[in-house]
Amino acid sequence: MAVTMAVIRDVMPAFDLLQPTTAADAQKLLEKYRGEAWALAGGMDSFDWLKDRLRKPRVVVDLSGIDELKGIRATSDGVEIGALTTLTEVGAHPLIRKDYSLLSDAVEHVASPQIRNQGTLGGNVSQDVRCWYYRGGWPCYRAGGETCFADTPVGRNREHAIFGADRCVAVHPSDSAPALIALDAKFVIRSSKGERVVDAEDYFIGPNVEITRINILQPGDLLTSIRIPSSWAGARFYFEKIRDRNVWDFPLMNVASAMVLNGNTIQRMRIVVNAAAPTPMRLKAVEAAVAGKPANAETGEMAGNMAVKGAVPLQFNAYKIPLMRNLVKRAIVGAQEASWA
Repeated sequence: MAVTMAVIRDVMPAFDLLQPTTAADAQKLLEKYRGEAWALAGGMDSFDWLKDRLRKPRVVVDLSGIDELKGIRATSDGVEIGALTTLTEVGAHPLIRKDYSLLSDAVEHVASPQIRNQGTLGGNVSQDVRCWYYRGGWPCYRAGGETCFADTPVGRNREHAIFGADRCVAVHPSDSAPALIALDAKFVIRSSKGERVVDAEDYFIGPNVEITRINILQPGDLLTSIRIPSSWAGARFYFEKIRDRNVWDFPLMNVASAMVLNGNTIQRMRIVVNAAAPTPMRLKAVEAAVAGKPANAETGEMAGNMAVKGAVPLQFNAYKIPLMRNLVKRAIVGAQEASWA
């Protein structure tokens, strides 16, 4: 009688552990080993890959001992957050809670308190997609194969994209990313060529650009900090996350918005939806359409209908269209005034 043995993948592959104490040294190590190096921040994503033996780097560069990459500092034009600052610290910091509560609200929706105590802001925005085919070692497009197993007649795609799919239909899992884009944050990246600063929305890349990566970091690059300008400080913020369970789960969809009002008239707004597309999705057309209009149910209805134009659902995720429509409406008029109808 044939016996089928379960494959146990809970022993990490061998690698050299390097523990720099400065950002400069960390960047040099990442540059030296390039594609053979793995940058380790809080480890919440990294350990999954390593223990399942789906990533086998030659070296792991542990960033946890680099104090200059931690902490929250007020600047002349806002606030700067070290990439290794834990989500718990971000959510609890008085300055963030006072002027940028959109971000504190978003990070407090991440996973569980234990994970937020260990996970970092830089790690949360840089984590890989959570499609179970990809994570399970299936040879999909993103893993270098020639099939998207989620986008087949028998594929399971309840959590996948309704916008922007290009061979891969996986979505970005971050809760902090849409909040940072709504706040017009800037990401600071260090490389051998020096420091460069990019808009938060330009940090993420979809499969139409590069299917094996989810952000613009190249081998040798190091995300060092995130800067939030004061231009949206104290705005009217809204964050909502829909998930299957109250803790631990990644979003089925979330929305983050920042709105500046004159009375009840919307002067300007930034609104971002995540888990609808392969990258966090800023709704620029909606932002332009609501400017100068009252923040009421009629405007919210118009914005929600506009937001879902062009959506292409898969077999099991058509529910995301009314979900997104109503999240956008609630971002404008608030949860109390908006129904799920």
